[in-house]
Amino acid sequence: MNIIEAIILGLVEGITEFLPISSTGHLILTRDLLGLHGDSIDRVLIIIQGAAILAVCWEFRAKLLGTAFTLHKDPVSRRFVLNLLIAFLPLAILGLLFGKPIKAALFNPISVAIALVVGGFIILWAEKRPHAERVQDVDQLGPLDALKLGLFQALALIPGTSRSGATIIGGLLSGLSRKTAAEFSFFVAIPVLLAATALDLWEARHELASTDVTPLVVSCVVSFVSALVVTKLLLRYVSKHSFAAFAWYRIAFGALILITWKTGLISW
Repeated sequence: MNIIEAIILGLVEGITEFLPISSTGHLILTRDLLGLHGDSIDRVLIIIQGAAILAVCWEFRAKLLGTAFTLHKDPVSRRFVLNLLIAFLPLAILGLLFGKPIKAALFNPISVAIALVVGGFIILWAEKRPHAERVQDVDQLGPLDALKLGLFQALALIPGTSRSGATIIGGLLSGLSRKTAAEFSFFVAIPVLLAATALDLWEARHELASTDVTPLVVSCVVSFVSALVVTKLLLRYVSKHSFAAFAWYRIAFGALILITWKTGLISW
């Protein structure tokens, strides 16, 4: 991976991680278009996701620090942390059990394209349903709400589904406001992506020690900065708009991939 490729991957990750359009799917497609393959590139894709989640930590630093300093005495802070743990567990457990076979079978452009299209229609269906918003703030969530959102998030094991998209749509179906659903998808990404990044850094420690890590550092910086910008914009957007635009993007982009594959224009 050279510097230009590192910048491209960082931008793709930072822009797509928190939008309901699947960052993993877009990274797989970008990786294939750039001709990057191998275990080392797969590790890079996970590590730059960790850089993107640091943008969320920075954006919500007041909430996170407030929770950390009041955890010993504030029941609201304890409930918030418990909810994050509950929502994290389904994806963690199912990922450990089925992550490798899913990666072997579905981490390819065609599977991603199909998931993009199917997920787009699901978002449109969810948006057309009447919304009874009973939860207006993440601190109002209960353990059962967190479990439901965690189960929805686990659908993101299928590349192209979108972790944030699955969590947000699960939130809408469970009675969360759009802004609350988006915010909780940000928060629950913190343990998920940091755990995945830490695991990959540990597994690649010897490889990283013996190679030039400059492209990886560049990719992480670009991922962080672009994710920070997108996080701010998304929170503003969902306060006034539905997720239908993202659904139509998914459908159009997925269909384009399938058409170029079927016609042989691009050898995915």
